[in-house]
Amino acid sequence: MKRFRVGVIGVGFIGAVHVEQLRRLGNVDVVALVKKKDPQGVADTLCVPKGYSDHREMIDKENLDCVHVCTANDTHFPMADYALDKGLHVVCEKPLCISSAEAEKLVKKAKEKGLINAVNYNYRYYPMPYQMREMIRAGELGEVYTINGGYIQDWLYYDTDYNWRVEPALSGDTRAFSDIGTHWLDLASFITGLKVTEVFADFVTFHKTRKKPLKPVNTFSGMALRPEDYEVVPIETEDYCNVLFRFENGARGCCNISQVCAGKKNQVLMSISGSKCTLNWDSENSNSIWVGRRETYNGECVKDPSILKPATQAITGYPGGHVEGFPDSFKQNFVKIYKAVSEGKQTEGEYATFEDGLKEMVICEKVFQSAKEGRWVKI
Repeated sequence: MKRFRVGVIGVGFIGAVHVEQLRRLGNVDVVALVKKKDPQGVADTLCVPKGYSDHREMIDKENLDCVHVCTANDTHFPMADYALDKGLHVVCEKPLCISSAEAEKLVKKAKEKGLINAVNYNYRYYPMPYQMREMIRAGELGEVYTINGGYIQDWLYYDTDYNWRVEPALSGDTRAFSDIGTHWLDLASFITGLKVTEVFADFVTFHKTRKKPLKPVNTFSGMALRPEDYEVVPIETEDYCNVLFRFENGARGCCNISQVCAGKKNQVLMSISGSKCTLNWDSENSNSIWVGRRETYNGECVKDPSILKPATQAITGYPGGHVEGFPDSFKQNFVKIYKAVSEGKQTEGEYATFEDGLKEMVICEKVFQSAKEGRWVKI
């Protein structure tokens, strides 16, 4: 089995997850990472041989096969672009870029160079949403009528909560939708196989100003600040949004996206209703799906590989009764990506590619336009 040398750029919360889950593949060695401050100290903590403060130096020196980009949104394009120029496969955190123009350039370059490219929409690889997909593909839901749900958090609940994501220059024009709403929409499209044709969005910024720390604060840290520790800055990006969707088959959809819902740490809800039944998944009860029916009892499908669809069995790592969740979804996504790397052939329809990332960027821009103009916008 060929072993792959990988470098991870950015090792905050999500970058560290990449490092941990890549090790589970068995044939991937994370040989270097990039962190601006104390790179070798961070590398030592994560048991990675070498730390760099500049992604170009790491790429130039380490003879890598693949790079994972886990930094702020505005840096995704230049980092991925540099890696592609050097002939490296690229896995990028979502959203792919901060504009569709940047995304188009990455799609074009990756194709020209014949390199594997992926965006980390890991929610596809929770076993039970994957099972929903397989049930729909088998015709068990019937015609898709509606797709509803949301993604809700509370980590930006207070005006003292601050992160680079609230700044348009770093995150792009949207915040809540591009950060977590794109996860929900990618999952909805992956499960149903349906494309969005129109959107109608409503954005709200509840905290018109926030207290920006004058010293580093980690994501999800909830650190208390004193008046001398921050400056008050205006906020333009949304705390909350509602988005209505029209899908290509005539189905309708609606999602609620919030980063200011007290008590909800990281909940994804997906409810898909069709002509035969309804399927409902809640990430806070991630190892089961509720099945609703009109003509008989409702039921619950609990994760157990022995009774799941064959394709779902293939992405399920543990027996029934053994919970699989957030980190496992990364691992299963990376299994698919590195299978493509090993075979030297991009796989469509499984992991999210740069093409999928481009589609999400186009939708982000249309959602933002709709919120500004207060009308339906065609994709």
